[in-house]
Amino acid sequence: MLQPLAERMRPKSLDQIIGQEHLLGIGKSLRQIIEKGKLHSMIFWGPPGVGKTTLARVLANHAHLPIEQLSAISAGVKEIRAVIENAKQVGQTVLFIDEIHRFNKSQQDALLGAVENGTLILIGATTENPSFEVNAALLSRCQVYVLKSLEAEDLKLILDSTLQEDEILKKENIIVKEYDALFYFSGGDARKLLNVLELVCENLKEDKTITNVFVEEIIQTYIARYDKSGEQHYDIISAFIKSIRGSDPNAAIYWMARMINAGEDPKFIARRLLILSSEDIGNANPNALLLANACFQAVATIGYPECRITLAQCVTYLASSPKSNASYLAIDGAIALAEKTSNLSVPLHLRNAPTKLMKNLNYGKEYQYAHNHENNFVNLEFLPQEMSGTKFYEPGNNARENELRKFLKERWNKKYNY
Repeated sequence: MLQPLAERMRPKSLDQIIGQEHLLGIGKSLRQIIEKGKLHSMIFWGPPGVGKTTLARVLANHAHLPIEQLSAISAGVKEIRAVIENAKQVGQTVLFIDEIHRFNKSQQDALLGAVENGTLILIGATTENPSFEVNAALLSRCQVYVLKSLEAEDLKLILDSTLQEDEILKKENIIVKEYDALFYFSGGDARKLLNVLELVCENLKEDKTITNVFVEEIIQTYIARYDKSGEQHYDIISAFIKSIRGSDPNAAIYWMARMINAGEDPKFIARRLLILSSEDIGNANPNALLLANACFQAVATIGYPECRITLAQCVTYLASSPKSNASYLAIDGAIALAEKTSNLSVPLHLRNAPTKLMKNLNYGKEYQYAHNHENNFVNLEFLPQEMSGTKFYEPGNNARENELRKFLKERWNKKYNY
């Protein structure tokens, strides 16, 4: 039976993998591991279709180790134990677990002993933040690697090489006149890209030319309704988040209802609300973070269907709250500058002086304890001297942050003269 195009074109070696240069480029961490063939347990965290399964297979192949694959959707403790017993017979084995975030605590605990003693080298794949979904004991034994969505140039390389190398399509002399629609419907997912390409190619007529209009016609004919892994998954999430950011509780509730009806994990929704409470509301209403955190805990405790009420309360509150992205902009600006100024020293007065030598070098000499001064404040420089006066946090124009702006201006005068 003929394999699907995405499977036929799955890379078999490191040189065939396109994208993930931050991990697989010359001298990068994951490439060095592959080339040395010395594996450790790891978790690949990233969106669908960026090569998590492929990387696991390539790693095992380069290390000359057998690989077993389980899906957390269908496998349980019984299947894990069977893999462990087999590994004891054949030797060290790579176990690849897709969607490892779906394993419960007992399933994850079943892996611990075999991972710790080296019987198994675990490679997990997840689209969710592993720090939320993988228990601490297992996570501490794994290195987490973040995989990124593929860029347009990566997708173009995949398309062009597929049309030139696939045993079936290379005979068709297909020409891609326009790429935009193919990229749009793939959403940075290589597997989805090849699925779309295969569908489009099956419907080509005598003119073997792919255009944006033709791709749109074919996809609109076949596109599925929203589900947790369907075509519209990220579009629905985007609409949900943007409705809250735009202070429209009616629209936010509607898009959340669409997700709930499609079977979305309520914890996934609650987690997005927790992120949004800081990213889009922040200090305009600090209670938003407290409520979102309480919502996440409640959802995890009571589950569906009752947790829909808690989610609705949180969504309507966040959507109706004042908005500010000042904290979000502050940390992004600080991180960008920190990358360029990592050579700057910590000022002497801010350093600890636990030894006599450090005291002799004036570590901490001019530091003044704020609580010993009026209003618990002292005018010191807390940034490296070269960065004095740099501003990252610009309070938003709302009642709460206007109070913060007033406080900072009163304390710092011109230095915080927003």
